[in-house]
Amino acid sequence: MEYAIIETGGKQYRVSPGMLISVDNLSDQEKGDISFDRVLLYVKDSEVNLGKPYLKGFVVKAKLIKNFKGVKIRVARFKAKSRYRKVRGHRQSLSEVQIEKIEKTPKERQI
Repeated sequence: MEYAIIETGGKQYRVSPGMLISVDNLSDQEKGDISFDRVLLYVKDSEVNLGKPYLKGFVVKAKLIKNFKGVKIRVARFKAKSRYRKVRGHRQSLSEVQIEKIEKTPKERQI
């Protein structure tokens, strides 16, 4: 089993090839290819690579499927005995991403 833990938008996600995930809004473009280079952990069978904090040379390739808004949440403020009530709504902008592959770039030659 192959998977990686990536960081994007201040959050961490466990991803594997072929997986669909929803992350914070990435860009205004509707479709296209994306690469995540902040890889924290890579596991393939018994091989485990752990970054400190990130792994160098590992890239997760993905495809942007669509941008959308999440479900609406209601935020309310209330003060007792003064009839003060305020309700606001919020919908987070999200992007749906399909993970295509996790690849290791070849090491650069040292001079």
